[in-house]
Amino acid sequence: MITVNLYYKGQNGAARAFADEMEKSGIADAIRAEEGNLRYQYFRPLDDPETVLLIDSWTDQAAIDAHHASPMMKQLAELREKYDLHMTVERFVSDELGDDEKFIRK
Repeated sequence: MITVNLYYKGQNGAARAFADEMEKSGIADAIRAEEGNLRYQYFRPLDDPETVLLIDSWTDQAAIDAHHASPMMKQLAELREKYDLHMTVERFVSDELGDDEKFIRK
């Protein structure tokens, strides 16, 4: 699994408005329905009201590549421009928990 954390930063509530429009317009649901998408969920950091975090997980790089080649990417780019958002990105590749599993309370 590949997880990408995208931090959308704007001004005057723009990042929140972007996330709201992504949800209300159905774009977020369309991405969630794409083959290989495991998670597409927005969060707001408590210490920064002008940032929205998107946690986006995919089965593999091929699924991400297919998403990036989809027509939805044009819609995403247009909304980022509309709200004048800037992004920082972190990417993680999951592995097995191994011995760390014993520290997880389920």
